[in-house]
Amino acid sequence: MPLQVREYSWQQTDGTVHLSLPLPGVRPATAHIFCTENYLKVNFSPFIFEVFLYAPIDDINSKAKVGDGAILFTLYKKTAAMWETLSMANVDKETMQRIREESIIRAQEKAKELSEAKATAKREDQNYALRVMMKWLLKQAEARRATNADIPEMCDMKEEEKNPEWLRDKGNQMFAMENYLAAINAYNLAIQLNKEIPTLYLNRAACHLKLKNLHKAIEDSSKALDLLTPPVADNASGRAKAHVRRGTAFCQLELYVEGLQDYEAALKIDPSNKIVEQDAENIRRIIQGSEL
Repeated sequence: MPLQVREYSWQQTDGTVHLSLPLPGVRPATAHIFCTENYLKVNFSPFIFEVFLYAPIDDINSKAKVGDGAILFTLYKKTAAMWETLSMANVDKETMQRIREESIIRAQEKAKELSEAKATAKREDQNYALRVMMKWLLKQAEARRATNADIPEMCDMKEEEKNPEWLRDKGNQMFAMENYLAAINAYNLAIQLNKEIPTLYLNRAACHLKLKNLHKAIEDSSKALDLLTPPVADNASGRAKAHVRRGTAFCQLELYVEGLQDYEAALKIDPSNKIVEQDAENIRRIIQGSEL
């Protein structure tokens, strides 16, 4: 039989209630909070605390901070007014049970509404992504036409221009001008001429990151790593860049564990890189937060 907690303290303003609930000898992580607009319950075995609130609260925006041997609640009143007491007066057992059951039903309905809202938002995101992709394809076609004068087809190219390094430099110029589609076209032509130059894939991966072509960025970074073998001092910089670019793409796809693995690989190559070190720490925090 749970032990009912009677000791707590509370204060209020016209718009909020501040409730402090001690956790005697209990690990904060074990406390389970259930809150609706007129009912609050906290289970922290072997104790239980529940209160049938004097008036409705905004249970969506109300907050609970757990730690330091107590839970501190900030409850936002739906109607600005001073309460006579924290809980309803003269509540009989039948009313208590009815409020508990209604609270569970309301919580289930809200959870269903949130789930449906997330599904709708996901569909809207997918539709938006499709529109963006169609727009991207149109821009890519325009870029091909616009860059024909700068990067002609193979058959129209001068002999000195049929050089992957010349095309790589052209792509680098386009990248510096933030014309990422044209840069990709240059790297594509260079790769057609020579598929064994790691920097072409590495630079194209950077373009794909800018354009949010994340799967392509992963593919090109992986290809660059395949070519940057065996791992020696001369290709250390390229390998580190490839890991960071692939890790960035993974993280933008919310594949944080895979992304962290690449950042850690980059740090093994270049342990003094403080920016990569900080980014890796930020990814760890995201992973730890998602596991709570």
